[in-house]
Amino acid sequence: MGKIIKVSGPLVVADGMADASMADVVRVGEQQLIGEILNMTGDRASIQVYEETSGLGPGADVVTTGAPLSVELGPGLIENIYDGIQRPLEEIVRRVGANITRGIQVPPLNREKLWQFTPVAAIGDAVTAGDVLGTVPETEVVLHKIMVPNGLTGTVEWLAEAGQYNITQPIARVRAANGEVRELTMVQKWPVRVGRPYKKKFPPERPLQSGQRVIDTMFPIAKGGTAAVPGPFGSGKTVVQHQLAKWSDVDIVIYIGCGERGNEMTDVLREFPELTDPRTGESLMKRTVLIANTSDMPVAAREASVYTGITIAEYFRDMGYDVAVIADSTSRWAEALREMSGRLEEMPGEEGYPAYLASRLSQFYERAGVVQCMGSEERTGSLTAVGAVSPPGGDLSEPVAQATMRIVKVFWSLDASLAYRRHFPAINWLNSYSLYLDSVTPWFDENLGPEFIANRNRAMHLLQEENELNEIVQLVGKDSLSARDQLTLEIARMLREDFLQQNAFMDVDSYSSFDRQKRLMALILRYEDLCRDAITKGVALEDLYTLPAREKLGWAKYASTEEYAENYRQVQADMEREIAALIKKAGEDE
Repeated sequence: MGKIIKVSGPLVVADGMADASMADVVRVGEQQLIGEILNMTGDRASIQVYEETSGLGPGADVVTTGAPLSVELGPGLIENIYDGIQRPLEEIVRRVGANITRGIQVPPLNREKLWQFTPVAAIGDAVTAGDVLGTVPETEVVLHKIMVPNGLTGTVEWLAEAGQYNITQPIARVRAANGEVRELTMVQKWPVRVGRPYKKKFPPERPLQSGQRVIDTMFPIAKGGTAAVPGPFGSGKTVVQHQLAKWSDVDIVIYIGCGERGNEMTDVLREFPELTDPRTGESLMKRTVLIANTSDMPVAAREASVYTGITIAEYFRDMGYDVAVIADSTSRWAEALREMSGRLEEMPGEEGYPAYLASRLSQFYERAGVVQCMGSEERTGSLTAVGAVSPPGGDLSEPVAQATMRIVKVFWSLDASLAYRRHFPAINWLNSYSLYLDSVTPWFDENLGPEFIANRNRAMHLLQEENELNEIVQLVGKDSLSARDQLTLEIARMLREDFLQQNAFMDVDSYSSFDRQKRLMALILRYEDLCRDAITKGVALEDLYTLPAREKLGWAKYASTEEYAENYRQVQADMEREIAALIKKAGEDE
């Protein structure tokens, strides 16, 4: 037991901590506030406390638990809402009301709830870490696999029969190689700052379908990849993150609200239970874990929240699921690092951030990937990490944005000017990039045909050409351009407004499948081909722009899910017929 000698906000310094170790969790003061040892000098420990420290003074006791900051992993995680150190917020509210009292200790997983356990292994089976002993239907869409904990290899001596058990009741006994018998329950603990092991890591090759056309078609992210969403205030970072959390074709979503405004987290909590997952038809909360660490919560817990979230994600990845971690935002997390670093009186790096900022960001993003899971059976799981970056004033040269850009492979650069023009998602197609395009192209070629990527590259070229032409237009006016260049501007405008722009508040346009994206882009580019041919045969641009089929094309993205394929075929047929009539008329006039 040690004694406090100094309190500086969330940083507490204690003497007499010779029995403690680096990264141990400690209990501070009479209220048993939870904290973590950051560094040790002799028997003096610097501790970051994850709760409000007002009223704490020198002389108060500090007791080490002898274990690092860990999370409980087992049935009951899905649909739950935690704070940054895995305290269940809904359960705390039920016990003490809306204002969370300091020092409250509530187990992360419900100890009383009974789960339907079905054994998969058999008595006498030789098992190793990661092998599945049994399953629990956690929600209608998630089958929770009860796995042998890491570091244990042996023989199953006893296995519970199918039935209902709580998470503390034994469900198996395994005799290890050294003769020791271990009793296993449905729950295991894991330190948050240590990545969970796997057998092998693979290069990501399958695209993650988000339902957002600008992401899926223009700047795709692979399952198991990393992405950043940087942008200034009001450019729609949280909207993009919400869309990814809602519609991504993954099995599990871990949403970390790290230092975000409380009302934005409230929107998530209200909206997610009401939304229907297009893949399963169930509520989105049936596959979601929320970690709410809002900007008014203690800053130290914000630093822990991203590790808590990604450890839970790795646990589900080890079951063979595709998991997405949405961190909103890593800039607020970096601010927490900067505050704690300043209180520790460490040498500051650029803009006051600690010198280890880039390595900490790497430790987070590098835990993403496609892996062969531990265990005897062949299981592959993926973990995709997407972090928002909130640079002050939208300055992408600041340290957090720069460090993130060096690590991640997809960069969706948000543009405030697009957001002010009500263009959402406000991802700037000139500044964004995806380094996964080459690795996911074989998947696109196999599933959507080689014309999909060819059309994508053609559309990108048109948008870049528009940017160059706009500079000329500002100097000499649009009328001075040739008919072909004017058509390029019009097609680029159609790509922007009719393809890239999406309405998150319209059910039919909020989510767009790969097939729908492919057909819509092909339709716009087919219009371009027909128009270019018509121009060479003397048809006026104004006649091409005022076609009834052109107006129908503008509304094509709002066609219902059941009817869009037929609708697009009809628009193309009308378009070809009407342009052929214009060409015929132009030939007769000559």
